[in-house]
Amino acid sequence: MAILSYNEIVQKKVIVYNNEPYEVLSSHVFRMQQRKPVNQTKLRHMVSGRVLEISFHQNENAEEADMGRMEATYLYTTKGQSWFSEKGNPKNRFFFEEEVVHERVQWLVQNMEVEVLLYNEQPINLKIPIKIDLKVTDAPPAVKGDTATGGNKLVTLESGATILTPLFINPDDILRINTDTGEYVERVSKS
Repeated sequence: MAILSYNEIVQKKVIVYNNEPYEVLSSHVFRMQQRKPVNQTKLRHMVSGRVLEISFHQNENAEEADMGRMEATYLYTTKGQSWFSEKGNPKNRFFFEEEVVHERVQWLVQNMEVEVLLYNEQPINLKIPIKIDLKVTDAPPAVKGDTATGGNKLVTLESGATILTPLFINPDDILRINTDTGEYVERVSKS
């Protein structure tokens, strides 16, 4: 594990802060009048998602976290736990508390491949593709002339998530979804 000086703590790095892994969301090195330079950062806790604003001064440094990756398969979510198994080794099962990973799990269907982030060889979080194609399971019919609401309707996807889509979307359509924003991107195929 590398030791990073205050100005090497930059966006997308994962550091150890208070013995916990944090991802650097943003960093800005600046100098106020006659003072020494400071790196103002925003850090997101890799497990809880909590965001902190921390200033690193010129004489401070941080340890770069030793992160590993593992291919895994999403199994199911029940009783507040989302269960996964290591790809190629279905006996190695593990879970995340659902409130920690809900923003990502809501886009997953059973047996979908995901990437799990490891810290000290323990699963701490998961990474999913930015765009995922999902099938529409329920969509109310479009009413002609119903554009007063902006021409959108709420549809349910095969993963159970609901999103706003244009009026022309029907059940069994395959949609591309942006998992970062939770928004409809395009219709991939018609029913």
